[in-house]
Amino acid sequence: MPKGLIRAIGALLLLFLFYCLLGFLILPGVALRVVNQQLAQYANVPARLERIELNPFSLELTLWGLHLGKNGEEEVRFERLYANLELDSLWKRHLHLADIELDAPHTELLFAENGTLNLTQLFRLPPSQPAPQQEEPSRPFPLRIDRIRLAEGSLHFLDRRPSEPVEFLFNPMGFELNNLSTLPEDGAKMTLVATGPHGGKLDWQGDLSLVPLTSRGTLSLQGVPLKAWWPYVRDNAPLSLESGILGVSSDYHLDLSQGTQLLLDKAAVNVHELSLKSPDGKPLAKLASLDVGETSLDLAKREVIVGQIRSQGLEAWAAREKDGQLDWQKLFDNFKPYKRPQEPVSQAETAPPPQNSEQPAPAKAETPNADKPAENTAQAPEKALPATAQNTQAPAVATPDKPTPAAEAEKAWHVVLRDTQLRGYKAHLADRAPAKPVALEVGPLDLDLQNLDSQLTSPLQLKLKTGLGQRGQIEASGQVNLNPVNAKLKVTTRDIDLRVAQAYIDPFIRLELRSGFLASDLNVDLKSTEPLAFGIDGSAQVTQLHTLDTIKDRDFVKWTTLTLDGLAYRHGDSLAIQSVSLEEPYARFIINEDRTTNVSELIIPQPASAPAGKSGSANAAGGKPLGIHIGGVKVNNGSANFADLTLRPDFATAIQQLSGEIGTLDNRNPQPASVDIKGKVDKYAPVTIKGSLNPFSPLEKLDIATSFKRVELTTLTPYSGKFAGYRIRKGRLNLDLHYQITQGKLKADNKVLVEHLQLGEKVDSPDAVDLPVKLAVALLKDANGNIDIQLPVEGDLNNPQFSVMPIVWQTLRNLVLRAVQAPFKFIAGLAGGEGPDLGSVTFAPGSSELEPAAQANLDKLADALKQRPALRLEVEGVSAASSDGPLLARKRLQEEYRKNYYSMLQRRGDKVPSDASKLEVPEDLQPALLEGIYRARLKKQPPDEWKELSQADRTVKLEQAVLASWSDSQLLLRKLGQERATQIKDYLVSKGGLGDDRVYLIDVSLGEAENGGNVATQLHLDSE
Repeated sequence: MPKGLIRAIGALLLLFLFYCLLGFLILPGVALRVVNQQLAQYANVPARLERIELNPFSLELTLWGLHLGKNGEEEVRFERLYANLELDSLWKRHLHLADIELDAPHTELLFAENGTLNLTQLFRLPPSQPAPQQEEPSRPFPLRIDRIRLAEGSLHFLDRRPSEPVEFLFNPMGFELNNLSTLPEDGAKMTLVATGPHGGKLDWQGDLSLVPLTSRGTLSLQGVPLKAWWPYVRDNAPLSLESGILGVSSDYHLDLSQGTQLLLDKAAVNVHELSLKSPDGKPLAKLASLDVGETSLDLAKREVIVGQIRSQGLEAWAAREKDGQLDWQKLFDNFKPYKRPQEPVSQAETAPPPQNSEQPAPAKAETPNADKPAENTAQAPEKALPATAQNTQAPAVATPDKPTPAAEAEKAWHVVLRDTQLRGYKAHLADRAPAKPVALEVGPLDLDLQNLDSQLTSPLQLKLKTGLGQRGQIEASGQVNLNPVNAKLKVTTRDIDLRVAQAYIDPFIRLELRSGFLASDLNVDLKSTEPLAFGIDGSAQVTQLHTLDTIKDRDFVKWTTLTLDGLAYRHGDSLAIQSVSLEEPYARFIINEDRTTNVSELIIPQPASAPAGKSGSANAAGGKPLGIHIGGVKVNNGSANFADLTLRPDFATAIQQLSGEIGTLDNRNPQPASVDIKGKVDKYAPVTIKGSLNPFSPLEKLDIATSFKRVELTTLTPYSGKFAGYRIRKGRLNLDLHYQITQGKLKADNKVLVEHLQLGEKVDSPDAVDLPVKLAVALLKDANGNIDIQLPVEGDLNNPQFSVMPIVWQTLRNLVLRAVQAPFKFIAGLAGGEGPDLGSVTFAPGSSELEPAAQANLDKLADALKQRPALRLEVEGVSAASSDGPLLARKRLQEEYRKNYYSMLQRRGDKVPSDASKLEVPEDLQPALLEGIYRARLKKQPPDEWKELSQADRTVKLEQAVLASWSDSQLLLRKLGQERATQIKDYLVSKGGLGDDRVYLIDVSLGEAENGGNVATQLHLDSE
C-alpha cells in the first residue's frame, strides 16, 4: 500500500478519533462548564446542570438534570432534555430537528403576598439594548421540528396574594407536538394532557402553524374543583363556596395573521354540585348542574351563540328584611373587597442572596442592575405579572397613519341564547318587613327560554311552570320582546293559597283569612312599560274563602266559589267582567249595643295620608275614572245573618237559599240593571226581590219590588217589645214593598199583611206607644184573622228634612186606631177521639230528636188535621234547666272541641270538611283543647292549686267548671226549645204531609221536667 494512502488513512483515522474525542468528551464537558458558570453568574438561586451528552455522528444532544433552586425545593427542574438535529439542515437552508423530548419537568409558579412572581426573580439579566428600527418586518428564523414531546411533567402553583392562599398541582402533564415549523404554510400537530388537583384533567389536541401564527384544535378542561380557585372570588364577593366542579371544552380556531381572530365552536361549560353560603354560614344557593353546550364564539365579530343551556336543581334563599332591603343586596352593600396591606420591600429582601457553596453568586458590582427587577416589582406588584398577562391589558399604540382602536366606536357584543331549560328550581322566600314574617316556597320551577338575543331584534319564547306554597301552581307561556318591551303571555294559576296575604292585611282590618284559593286563566298583553300599558283577559276564581271576625271570633264573609268570567282589564282605562258568579256566599251584619256595626269595628284607623303630589295618578289629577262594566251577577244558595243587639232580647235572623241574578252594571252607561233574587227567611219564608237599579247612581233611577211571604213574627219579638210593649206569641208576616226613585224623588207603594198575629206578655219599654196595642191587634184582624196595611210613602230624598220613619210611625198609629174597629177571635182546642194525649210531645233530656212514640202521636195528629183544614197548629218549644241543662252543656262542650280542632286544622293548611260538625276530635287532644276552652269561657286562669293535681284530675276539674258555666245558659235552653218546636214542625210538614202554612212556631218557654227527666213540649190549636 502506498505510503501516501497510508498517511491519508492515518490522518483520517486521527481526524475521526479527534472528532469523536471532541464530540463525545471535550465539547460536552466544555459546554457543561460554561452553562454552569453562566447559571452561577446570573441565577439568584442555586442552579446546576448535571450532564451534557452529544453524539457527533447522529447529532443528538441530551441535557441531564437541570436544577434551579435548593435540593428538594427546586423551582425549575427536569431530568432530561433531548434534541436530534437532522443533517439535511445543511442543504435545505433551515434548522431541522427530528425530535425534542423533555422528561419529568417540574415548575414552581409562586406569587408572593406583595405580588412578586418567583420566576421573575430566578435570574439577574443584563439590560437589553434597544433593537435598531427596521423598516421592514424581519422574517422568522427558518425552523422545522418533527416532534416535540413532554412526559411526566408537573406544575406547582401557589398564590399568596388572596386572603387565603391558592395552591394546586398539575401532575402528570404530557405534551406532544408534531411538525412544528416557521416555514410558510407548514403546520404542526399537538397534544397536551395534564391532571390537576382533585382529579381535574386538561386535554388539548390540534394544529399549530407559526407563519402565519394560527392554530386549530380541541381544548377540554374537566373536573376542576372551584374551591381551589375560590379565594379569588371570595376576596371580591361575600360568597362562601362549599363545593362546585367546573368543566370546559371547545373546538377552536386561532388566527393572528391579520389581527386577533378567534373562533370557538361546539363549546361547552358545565358546573355541578355548586353550593354557596354567606360569610356567616347561611345558605344562599345550591345548584345540582348547569350545562352550557352547542356554543360558538367569533371574537372578530364579537358574537356568541349559545345553542343550549340545561340546568337542574337550583335551590336559593332570599329574604326582605325589616328595613325593606333584600338580604342579598345588603350582603353586597356591606361587603368590602379584600386588599392585602402593601409592605415596603427592604433592600436586604431585594438584594441577591450571599454566595455560598450551594449558591454561587457574583458581587453586586459585577451586576449593577441585579436589584432593579426586584425593586420595581416591590414598588409596583402588578408589573410582576407574566408578560402575557400584562399584554392583555396594554393599551394600543397609535401610529401616524392609523388611529387607535379606542378612538373608534367599539362594537357591542352580540349574544344569542337559542334554547334554555331550567328544571327543578326552588326558592325559599321570606318577608320580614310585616309585623308577622311571611315565608313562601316557590318551586319546583321549570323555565324554558328560546331565542334570547342581546340585540333585542326578535321576540324570545318563554314557558314557565312553578309551584307556589304547598299546593299552588303557576304556569306562563308566550313571547316577549325586550326592545321595545312588550309581551303576550298566557298565565294560569291553580290553588294559590290566599292566606299568604294575611300579614299584609293585618295593619288595615281585624280579619283572619282562614282559607281561600285563587285560580285563573289569563292572557296578558304588555304593550309598553314607558308609559305603562297592558291588558289582561281571561277568567279568575276564588274558592273556599273563609274570613273570621277576630274580635268576636266568628264567621264574617265566606263563599264556596267566586267566578269571574270574561275578565278584560285595560290599564288606566277600564275593567270589564262578563259575568260574576257566587256559590254559597255568606255574610254577617251586626248592630252593636252602642249602635256601631261589626263592619266598622273591624276597620283599623289609618294615619292621614299626605296630599298627592305632581306624580299622582291621572284619576287623582282629574282624569277620567276607571270604566267598570259587569255583564251580570249570579248568586246561588247564599245566606246571611243579621243581629240587632240594641234590642232586649237581642234580635237575630237568618236568610237562606238566596239565589238570583243582577243584570249589567256599567258606570259609563247609566242604564238600570235588572234584579231578580229569591231566598228564604228562617228556612221557610220566601223572599223575592225584583226590579232595576243603578248602583253607581242609585238616586237617579231605581225601581225595586220586594216580597216577603210567611215570615214567622216570633223572630220580630225584640222589635215588638221595644216599640209595641208586647212580645209576639205567634204570627206571620207578608210584605210587598215597591220602591221607585226618579232623580231623587221617592214613591213607595207598599203592602203589609199580618196573618194570625197573637201578642205575648207585656214588656216594659220606654219607646212603646201609649195605646191599647193588644186590643187593637185583636180588633184589627179581619174575618180571616189577618191585618192588612197599606203604607204609601212619597218624598224628595235630596231634601235633608225628608225622613221615611215619621211617615212609617204615623201609619202604624193609624193601624192601631183601626185595630179597635175589628173583633178579635181566637179558638183553641182540638176535638179528638179516645187515645193518647196529642197535646204534648215528650223529649228525652237534652235532646230535640223525636222518639218513635212521639212520631206515632204526630202521625195521628197529622191525620186529624188533614180532616180539619180550618185548624191551625201552634207549637210551643219547652226546655227544662234541671234536666236539659247538664246535657246541653256537655253537647256545647263537644261543639267547642270540634270548633277549636277545626280551626287548628285550618291554620295548618289541612283540607277540612265544609262544617266542623263533621269532624271527630281525637280523645288525646281534648285535654289540651279543654285548657283553652276554660280560659275563653270563664275569662280567667285555672286556680293555682290545680297545678298540683294529676292530668286526669285537672281535666275533670276543668270540665266540671266549663259544664257548670253552660248548664244554666238561657240561650242554650231557648235554642233547644226552638229546635224541639222546629223538629215537630219539620216532621208534620215532611212526614205528616201538612202544609207549612198550617203549623206555627210560638215563642219557647222554660218548664219543669217530668218524672224521669223527660220534657213535654206543648202543642196548641187555632182554627183561624
